[in-house]
Amino acid sequence: MYTSHENIGYEFEDDPKDKKTLKPHPDIDGGWAWVIVLSSFFVHILIMGSQMALGVLNVEWLEEFHQSRGLTAWVSSLSMGITLIVGPFIGLFINTCGCRWTAFVGGVINALGWVLSAYAASVHCLFITFGVAAGFGSGMAYLPAVVMVGRYFQKRRALAQGLSTTGTGFGAFLMTPLLKYLCAEYGWRNAMFIQGAVSLNLCVCGALLRPLTFRKDRTDPAEKCPPVVPACSTESVKSNGHMGGAEEKDGASANEETLCDLHAQECKDQAQPRKNTCALRALETLSQLSRRVKKGFRDWYSGYFGTASLFTNRMFVAFIFWALLAYSSFVIAFIHLPEIVNLYNLSEQNDIFPLTSIIAIVHIFGKVVLGVVADLPCVSVWNVFLMANFALVISIFILPLMHTYAGLAVVCALIGFSSGYFSLMPVVTEDLVGIKHLANAYGIIICANGISALLGPPFAGWIYDITQKYDFSFYMCGLLYMVGIVFLLIQLCIRIIAQSRKKYVDGTRV
Repeated sequence: MYTSHENIGYEFEDDPKDKKTLKPHPDIDGGWAWVIVLSSFFVHILIMGSQMALGVLNVEWLEEFHQSRGLTAWVSSLSMGITLIVGPFIGLFINTCGCRWTAFVGGVINALGWVLSAYAASVHCLFITFGVAAGFGSGMAYLPAVVMVGRYFQKRRALAQGLSTTGTGFGAFLMTPLLKYLCAEYGWRNAMFIQGAVSLNLCVCGALLRPLTFRKDRTDPAEKCPPVVPACSTESVKSNGHMGGAEEKDGASANEETLCDLHAQECKDQAQPRKNTCALRALETLSQLSRRVKKGFRDWYSGYFGTASLFTNRMFVAFIFWALLAYSSFVIAFIHLPEIVNLYNLSEQNDIFPLTSIIAIVHIFGKVVLGVVADLPCVSVWNVFLMANFALVISIFILPLMHTYAGLAVVCALIGFSSGYFSLMPVVTEDLVGIKHLANAYGIIICANGISALLGPPFAGWIYDITQKYDFSFYMCGLLYMVGIVFLLIQLCIRIIAQSRKKYVDGTRV
C-alpha cells in the first residue's frame, strides 16, 4: 500500500516531441507554501490553543450549573474528542469539496457553536452546542490545515509541520489569559460570544489554503489559438455552387449577395435573446458538482473499504493501534497535573511558574527541534519518531516518583520536549500511505487520538477513585503506551526485513 511520493509537487510539461516531462511546481517548499504554514499555525492557535484553555471555562460552568465535576468535565472532553474523532468523515469533505471550502465551513460551524453555547441553559445544552457543534467545526478546520502543509512541502516537510503545530503551545499561552480576562470583565457567556467572533478567523485561514494547480504548458501557438473556420449559410453554398460555371461578372454579384446574407444572419443572431444561457450554466454547474461529489465519495469509500483500503496495510493498522494508546498519556499528564500539585502541597511554587506552562514552552521547542533533525538527509524520520516516543514513556513512568517541584519541573520539561513528535505524525503517515491517501489516513489517526483523549482522563479518574492515588493511573497508561510502541516496532521490523528480502531476490535475478 505504500505509495512513493517522489513526484508529488511536480507538474507535467509537454516537450517538442509531445512527451510529458516533470517540471517542479514553483510553490513546493517555498513561495505560497510558507503562507500555508502561517495559516496552519493560526488554526492551531484558534483550535488547539482554545481547547487547552478550557479549564478556565470549566470553573465557570461548575459555579453556574452546580453539577458534578465528572459531568461538567465531559463538555471539554467531548469538544476535544470530537475534533479528532470526526477525522475520517472530514476526509470525505476534503475529497469532495477540497481543503479550502472544508476549512472555511468548519470555521463558520465552530464560531456558531461558541455563540450558541453563550445561551446554554444547562450542561446538557453545552454537550450539543459546544461539545458536538464547536467540536465538529474544529475538526473540519483542523484536518485540512494539516493536510495542506504536507502537500506543499517535500524536502522540509517535518520542519514545516513542526512550525505550524507550535501554534498549539502559543495558543495555550494566548487563549488562557484572554479567556480569564473576558470572563472577569464580561462574564463567561459574553466571553464565549466574543470567542465565537474570534473563531471566525478560521474562515480567513481556510481561504488561504489555496490548492496546488497542475497545468500543462504548451508552447505551440497553433494549439493555443486554433484557426477559426467561418460558418457559411445555405444561400452562400448555393451561390458558390452556381458561381462555378459563371463568368467573372456573375461571380462578383454572387459574392456581394453572399456577404449580404452573412451580414443579415449575423445581425439576426445578435438580436435573438439568449434565454437559456443561465439555465444551461446552472445545469452544467450542477453536473460538475454531482460528478465531483460522486468521485470524492468513491475515493473516500475505496480508501476505507475498497480493494485499495488503507486497512490492508498492516503497518498502518499497527500505527492506528499505537495512536489509540499513545495520546491519552499526554492528555492525562496535562489535565491531572494541577490536582497532583495540590496533593503534594506545591501550589505556591506552581502559581509562580505553572508546570503546565513548562510543558507548553518546551513542547514548542521540541516540535521545531525534532522537525529540523528529522529533515536531515542522514536521519530517518522513523528513528526520531520512535526515540521521542520512548522518551515520553519513560517520563510518564518517572512522573509519579517525583514529589518536589524541581523534580516535577524536570520531568515536565522532558514530557514537553518528547511530545514534540506530534509534528512528525503527518510525515510518518504520509510515508506509510503516500500523499494521495494522506487526508483519509491522517483522519483515521487523529480519530484514534480523539478516542484516546476522550476516554483517557475519565479512566485515570476512575483509577484514582479506587486507589486514591494518581500513581497507578500513570503506570497503567504508560504500560498501555509501551504496548502500542512495541507493536508498532515489531511491524516496522517486519517491513524492513520484507524490503531487504525483496532487494536480495531482485539482485539474484539480475
